[in-house]
Amino acid sequence: MKQLLTFIILIAATFGAKAQDTAAPVVAKWEYTAEKKGTNEYLLHLNGTVEKGWKLFSTTMKDDDPNTRVVLDSAASITGITEEGSLKKQKEALFDNLEIKYFEDKVSLLVAVKLNGPVKKLEGAVNYMALKGEEVAGPEEVKFKFNVDAAGNLVNVAAGLQAASADAEKSLKRTSIDLEHPINDCGGVGHEGGKKSLWGLFVLGMLGGFIALLTPCVFPMIPLTVSFFTKKSQDKKKGIMHAVTYGFFIFLIYVLLSLPFHFLDSLNPEILNNISTNIWLNLAFFVIFIVFAISFFGYFEITMPSSLASKVDAKTSVGGTIGIFFMALTLALVSFSCTGPILGSLLAGSLSTDGGAIQLTVGMAGFGFALALPFALFAMFPGWLNSLPKSGSWLTSVKVVLGFLEIAMAIKFLSNADLVKHWGILKREVFFGIWIIVGFLIVLYLLGKIRFPHDAPLKKVSRPRLILALIFLAFTIYLIPGVTNTKYANRALISGFPPPLSYSIYGEAAAKGKGVEADVVNDYDKALKLAKELNKPVLLDFTGWACVNCRKMEENVWPKDEVKVLIQKDYILVSLYVDDRKLLPESEQFLFTTNTGHKKEIKTIGDKYATMQTENFVNNSQPFYVLISPDEKLLTRPVGYTPDAKAYAAWLKCGLDAFKK
Repeated sequence: MKQLLTFIILIAATFGAKAQDTAAPVVAKWEYTAEKKGTNEYLLHLNGTVEKGWKLFSTTMKDDDPNTRVVLDSAASITGITEEGSLKKQKEALFDNLEIKYFEDKVSLLVAVKLNGPVKKLEGAVNYMALKGEEVAGPEEVKFKFNVDAAGNLVNVAAGLQAASADAEKSLKRTSIDLEHPINDCGGVGHEGGKKSLWGLFVLGMLGGFIALLTPCVFPMIPLTVSFFTKKSQDKKKGIMHAVTYGFFIFLIYVLLSLPFHFLDSLNPEILNNISTNIWLNLAFFVIFIVFAISFFGYFEITMPSSLASKVDAKTSVGGTIGIFFMALTLALVSFSCTGPILGSLLAGSLSTDGGAIQLTVGMAGFGFALALPFALFAMFPGWLNSLPKSGSWLTSVKVVLGFLEIAMAIKFLSNADLVKHWGILKREVFFGIWIIVGFLIVLYLLGKIRFPHDAPLKKVSRPRLILALIFLAFTIYLIPGVTNTKYANRALISGFPPPLSYSIYGEAAAKGKGVEADVVNDYDKALKLAKELNKPVLLDFTGWACVNCRKMEENVWPKDEVKVLIQKDYILVSLYVDDRKLLPESEQFLFTTNTGHKKEIKTIGDKYATMQTENFVNNSQPFYVLISPDEKLLTRPVGYTPDAKAYAAWLKCGLDAFKK
């Protein structure tokens, strides 16, 4: 529990900082040049144009006062700063009559620098503050970068992320698209006829909770806890009430764990997408799940700090409702070694791109409900306890099987990072190969052919164990065509988990004939140009490399004849990956002010198209489909995940009808 809470706080600190960009206006625009003064010595000219009405603070103001500062990386040192412009002074009531020094209209900062040895580039930033009436802006960071050429001159290669130019603004905010007035009033998010409901997520959370019940950390607690409540209370009804209260607090604790993500989601709706597709976070999940798997195999035990568990357990003696709450919290703590991996899967799976933090809350609610349900039911019907199987070696076997499943999940997180960064280390067939190996290892373990440190020799394979082995064997055999370059490579039951068909060791051509490939990838303007040349409407596919539902649509819906023919014959399909971390050319990076007034850095392909989707369609979920004409007229209302192929085909036909109008 402590680790999970710490993890949540770290996420809030890491991603929340980016979300807290305020709606402060762009006060100054900067241009940069440099002149060589001697060996490794240069004079930087940082020329700022200040917006009308604003007062930009001088670099001579003290550190504790509002000021402007120039900072450099470790490649160079500042030996002096001279200001050019009309420096003004006045006492400012807003700062307790402090005498402020400032510039209006224009200012030039002449910064003398010395390179610290042979370097190839010099990077730095101007951190400025400004005042207008009672409004204070900053400190605002504007970055700059110089390369050192063969002659030893500094060449300006980037002026930091300046405010978006008119052309850059238009590249994201497409004024021709009128979301409120499509040509045909069909489609619409929420009317897809098959969108996964929150009830489905609740059920999945419950499934995770029921699995957690079968672990050695939780299962033995059921009869002990129920007996405690029924025997301690002289009044049977009171005992039942205490047990039900205990179950409610278990449910509540897991729901409360999701609340910090609602705070993050309210700050910036794209944060949860950034979290779920963040490279380092996915790699961290990969490592954590591998560690948990090794623990489940019995090589070491992961437990909460005994001091923390003891402190919480001591509170249970308080009595009444408070004591019952701490009993529930104690269960959550001591069972963490078993529930942690399941919660981690739920966390990573729920923070997807189609629903925000509410998905996590619903999933956690289902998990907590399933975990709490037996305690309340067995308290009401204590006779049922006799029907429970006795704790024994089968619990250890459950834990080992979960360990193998943790390895399979770990590979999924590694695959997410690989896809987003295009490393190419986990192609689709490699992914399937690892899952097949894991599947066969589970079968061998269940049949007693593999043993781990805490396993006793298996004298006889029980019927439940044999049935489970046959289920895993059947599933593993089902996976085998996934490693082939045949029409059977598409495995519908797990679509969304492996990489896309085009991400193959056989090359992108391997996907031909197996699905529908985009005419254009990550180039909206190129798609529009092609649409005008061929006089076809455009199918915008806002998608993600790590998006499970996107893969389900591409592998289960698009290949259907009634859909495939329409897309390939009548539309220009452009797939825009909102989680693509490939950097844009520096000349195409800029600072964009969103509809809500927040400032956002557009540095990657994903930044560009995630922002385009949010700005034009007020939606940040994926998959998200839009039909537009070559002149960017909205043909229908956009739709999201639509697993019903007939409904999706009808929507495409409605778009064609609108295009003909």
